[in-house]
Amino acid sequence: MAGHGADEHPHGADRLCETGDRVYSRAVRRGRVPRRDAEPVPCLLELALLHPDPDDMDWLVPTSPQEVMTRLLRGMHDEVSASQRRVGSAVAAVEWYAGLGRQVRPAVSGAEGPAIRVLDGLARIQAAMDEATQACTAEVLTVQPGGIRREAELSEGLHRALALRGRGVRMRDLYTHVARHGQGLLTYLELMGDAVEARTLDEVIDRLILFDRTVAFIPANSDRTMALELRHPALIEYLVTVFERLWRLAIPLTAPLPDTGIEGISHREQSIAALLAEGHQDAVIAERLGISVRTCRAHIARLSETLGAASRTQLGVRIAQAGLDGPQHSSTSVSVPGQESRTVR
Repeated sequence: MAGHGADEHPHGADRLCETGDRVYSRAVRRGRVPRRDAEPVPCLLELALLHPDPDDMDWLVPTSPQEVMTRLLRGMHDEVSASQRRVGSAVAAVEWYAGLGRQVRPAVSGAEGPAIRVLDGLARIQAAMDEATQACTAEVLTVQPGGIRREAELSEGLHRALALRGRGVRMRDLYTHVARHGQGLLTYLELMGDAVEARTLDEVIDRLILFDRTVAFIPANSDRTMALELRHPALIEYLVTVFERLWRLAIPLTAPLPDTGIEGISHREQSIAALLAEGHQDAVIAERLGISVRTCRAHIARLSETLGAASRTQLGVRIAQAGLDGPQHSSTSVSVPGQESRTVR
């Protein structure tokens, strides 16, 4: 019976295949059939319609049709009984859940909607943001990564920002240092006036918008076509804490970036040096600082030239020797091999 299995005969005794019907019928008429006749139809043995003749194992004898009918009827009865039990259980469960539903109290004011809601598609995200803007009365906190803000991005939320300013809502925005070089952002801040305060950091977390410390929006995928709307008090409190700690570390947009204390090395190159020392690749560094990979590599090249490094390995050594691999220490004199002594303030 090699080569023939149940997969080739996916049926029960109530719907025999054509060959099985023919062989079983012949066995009933004759009282038995040679075992070789049943080789093409192993289903007859698997369904116990044929079984070996105890007097001669080369022959197969049939199970009587009456016994087969009794077996089929018993199986049908068991299936119907099981279905009835499942239906009864489902009806009881529906009644129980319906009873619970009648006991649910309306959500209290200020806790509208679910604690976490997935917004799929830009249209739903914009609608939810507009709704939160209309309900906002006191404060908006935002984190805006990605370097220089494109004018299209600033224009997209301008109507909300103007509506908030008109109601006296205060706004605080966090950007990367790179955003300082975008004219669009400077124009936006000039238009908003005292309603917005902006600060910058080397790198920030992913985009975050908080309204009145009650509802927050964060991206749910890399291309930002999905977002999460968060209203859970514990999550909101956590995000506010993260924002406030970043805010304290950030530098006001109206203030200049601190000098590195090393001639020829800018603040951005110092940040790149620290990330290189941590072992990050160029693409990762560029993404974290909000610059292009090409710009990042240009800064790395200037770092190498300034520090007199001929290779990436040597650059790592020079970065450590110059104290650029971590927090700066005041009044530290650093001598870079092959370069004149440089003073780190």
